[in-house]
Amino acid sequence: MRFLNEEPSGNLQNHRTQNLRRAVSPGEPRNNQAQFCLDIGGLDQAAAEELCGGTFVDLRKSFFLLSGAEAPLVAKAQALLRWHKTSGFCSATGQPTHRNQAGSQRTCSSSAIIYYPKMSPVVIVLVSDGERCLLGRQATFPRGMYSALAGFCDMGETLEETLSREVAEEVGLEVKSFSFSSSQHWPFPQSSFMMACHASVSPAHSQLCVDHSELEDARWFSQQEVLSALQTPPHRGGGAPPPFWLPPKHAVAHRLITEWIQNTRS
Repeated sequence: MRFLNEEPSGNLQNHRTQNLRRAVSPGEPRNNQAQFCLDIGGLDQAAAEELCGGTFVDLRKSFFLLSGAEAPLVAKAQALLRWHKTSGFCSATGQPTHRNQAGSQRTCSSSAIIYYPKMSPVVIVLVSDGERCLLGRQATFPRGMYSALAGFCDMGETLEETLSREVAEEVGLEVKSFSFSSSQHWPFPQSSFMMACHASVSPAHSQLCVDHSELEDARWFSQQEVLSALQTPPHRGGGAPPPFWLPPKHAVAHRLITEWIQNTRS
């Protein structure tokens, strides 16, 4: 991530005016400085990397590199840019939509319907039987990374209903109780509103029945295993990853795991 003051040159200079018009504001100014985000995917990658003094990386990988203040900003900027890219036409009339100056909304050119960026509600839950916590992984996860269970809310569902259904569907467990922890915006897969919870199941009924159409693997981890993983530096590519590691510190899943360790050791 770069905050640039230099004058663009070459291909970037040629696109300067057009790019400024396409830039959108991801939120309130920080340190009395206005912030803007811009999709430069159409520009020459080598020239952009030279100007920025860096290289492009996958957004998911970037969360292991960014600071705590930068990660939420990048997540929001990417989600906002993607919403503009996929919202160019009105769903009611089929006519083009036009953004406002800040990029916080789009309006149909025919019906004047106003569209705002949306997030899909998702419940993410760390399940515990009192001594162990349950973590799972999808086939798309980096090798060795495990996280809390998560699933989208169906239409009309409450948070409680989604949590119980997802745990039952994915690992075959019945939730006895739960508590809300916190929430977070997450830019994947198409901008999600993550509602993070802790859930408890009976130790006598902790046998897993994993739905492999949902998860590649799910298993119980001891406090010591989780503690060791929390102390393992994040894998940033190059060489073999550790056999068991956790989501980046910015992710709400990491927060849930840290809270569980603190609660079980207190």
